[in-house]
Amino acid sequence: MSATTDTYRTLAGPGLGEFRDRGSKFLAYAFPACTEEECQARLEEVRKEHPKARHHCYAYRLGLDGNNFRANDDGEPGGTAGRPILGQIDSFGLANVIIIVVRYFGGTLLGASGLINAYKTSAADALEKAEVIEKVVEDIYRLTFSYALMSRVMNGIKSLGLEMVQQDFGEIGIVDVAIRQSEAADKLRRLKAAVAEVYLEEVEGLEKIEGFELDFLGARL
Repeated sequence: MSATTDTYRTLAGPGLGEFRDRGSKFLAYAFPACTEEECQARLEEVRKEHPKARHHCYAYRLGLDGNNFRANDDGEPGGTAGRPILGQIDSFGLANVIIIVVRYFGGTLLGASGLINAYKTSAADALEKAEVIEKVVEDIYRLTFSYALMSRVMNGIKSLGLEMVQQDFGEIGIVDVAIRQSEAADKLRRLKAAVAEVYLEEVEGLEKIEGFELDFLGARL
């Protein structure tokens, strides 16, 4: 997964998968999640729904660089649960996803290969039943401006087709806008040109636009 891309594949919503082997039942829950806190909340939900299950194994991969991930066996033999689950997230090419597999023990030991197959198959079933979508990474910028510049700012936002995610018109104007990450540099230059009423070629020479501030707030995944 490239760190420079501004699109990624994830889930539109939850997916539920199931697998049975020699009396053991494996229920797999797949969820979209962007933070470790969201993953923990989903894990707690599933644990509360299945308090009598023997194991609640899970894996997640967050972010676009692929470096934020976890695989947890929750008492199963090492490498037989969390890793196979994570392998399915990667096999489907997904990011910002957690899969939790609940196991109800059926009385017969499945062995390492049986467990790996069960966790892999149930996780794959959950992903196959979920809707996979492609999402665009957007950067959020805060525009702070005096009311003397309001018409220029708002006209610039409209002409560039920027999404306004938040507005606050108090003593000064504050508007947060979302811009596709790969288009942000170009659109910000065009917005500055519109606000300053200068040609696009003159933007780089502008150190400051009186009454106008632009701040990066972060990315929206």
